[in-house]
Amino acid sequence: MQLKDLLKALPTFSLSGNETGMEITNICSDSRKVSTGTLFVAIKGTSADGHTYIRTAIRQGAVAVVCEAIPELLPEESNNVVFIKVKDSAEALGKLLSQWYDNPSEKLTLVGVTGTNGKTTVATLLYDTFRAMGHKTGLLSTVCNYIDGEAVPTEHTTPDPHTLQSLLARMVEAGCTHVFMEVSSHSVAQKRISGLSVDGGIFTNLTRDHLDYHQTTENYLKAKKTFFDNLPATAFTLTNADDKNGTVMLQNTAARKYAYSCRTLTDFRGKIMESYFEGTELQINGKEVSVHFTGRFNAYNLLAVYGAAVLLGKPSEEVLLVLSTLRPVSGRFETIPSPAGYTAIVDYAHTPDALTNVLNAIREVSDGKGRIITVVGAGGNRDKGKRPIMAKEAARLSDQVILTSDNPRFEDPDTIVRDMAAGLSSADLSRTLCITDRTQAIKTAAALARKGDVILVAGKGHEDYQEIQGIKHHFDDREKLREIFRQENTNFA
Repeated sequence: MQLKDLLKALPTFSLSGNETGMEITNICSDSRKVSTGTLFVAIKGTSADGHTYIRTAIRQGAVAVVCEAIPELLPEESNNVVFIKVKDSAEALGKLLSQWYDNPSEKLTLVGVTGTNGKTTVATLLYDTFRAMGHKTGLLSTVCNYIDGEAVPTEHTTPDPHTLQSLLARMVEAGCTHVFMEVSSHSVAQKRISGLSVDGGIFTNLTRDHLDYHQTTENYLKAKKTFFDNLPATAFTLTNADDKNGTVMLQNTAARKYAYSCRTLTDFRGKIMESYFEGTELQINGKEVSVHFTGRFNAYNLLAVYGAAVLLGKPSEEVLLVLSTLRPVSGRFETIPSPAGYTAIVDYAHTPDALTNVLNAIREVSDGKGRIITVVGAGGNRDKGKRPIMAKEAARLSDQVILTSDNPRFEDPDTIVRDMAAGLSSADLSRTLCITDRTQAIKTAAALARKGDVILVAGKGHEDYQEIQGIKHHFDDREKLREIFRQENTNFA
């Protein structure tokens, strides 16, 4: 593609060099991937500034450079290089890549889902719903990306701009009509979603998370809100009216506004009629439906799915019928019954609010008939402030707590466990065990459990690894539980 055609994606820029008819062979922001004919985009990142690599990129063959400031000292090879100066090169990258891939999001109905908890469930269930209704559908998710039925492994909740636009282009080529995408706060702050044509935005909730990156809750909220601020008037927004930040998200959006609630009169209203571990009897806009999901938090997730599907033109009766057939997302309130008569639940809950939601759901269903034993840890090199809060919530809502390792990354797992235990009172500590080895922690929980009890193994959910000192070792909470249960089966035979 010629440079002059790419530059049509940028609303404003200043040009240094008049030759824009040159052929561009590649666009990248990593100087290590530059080759002859590359358009290099210099981005100011969190750990490095791409502007310091402009000279390297030129020496490696870059013929054009997008930047926020042109370096004063340049190599001799730069004489024929075109410099495109922009206000925000990260934002420019997304728009250029969209143009490079022929603006795929404009050919799709693209809906983004953002919030602290529930993004994966809502996006995935919308994907499942529209496939069940006969649409070829794409999914961009924490667990896995999908091009209709084709699974594409994922590394981030929201991919980098190159991967994102490439996946969307593949979805168009595969004949997809709808795409549902998790929108992380990081992706908004880093302009990864720049250049997208979005048709709808869903807000689930907002509680403490990612403060290691955003520093303050206000910055975290602003990142989420920016997604809605940038939606066009042709798009719709669907927000959780029961979350105090729901209305804040929509203060400056031009998009059409809709809401869902389990408490107040809104466009989409839900009420839990009866709940059990296998599912819930749920009332949505006056119609009852049986679903394979448990907990109030899942009632909100299903309301968001229902509301979005209806706003996308689907008949309400048909949507309810599909909802009754859907199954929980991998590692989200995933129930594994034990032959010994207790129940194990694996959930991705890795924030205080998510842990509280899951434990409240368990308490509502068990109704005091058995004990709740919670195995929980906290990730390393992340927000340390939430560690004692998570431990406190686990102790408040459980009969027995086992603090253990999650993904320690480059931190000492024993230190992380001590940080969590610091949030506990002496009474809490009397009901708490600290077992850093996650395998042993899960085995101990199973050994303590009796018939009618519930074990919650929280924090990792769908993940099948444990990251220690930069290395991902295979580890799956569900596999560990099933190994234990196979041994129990042998014992009970």
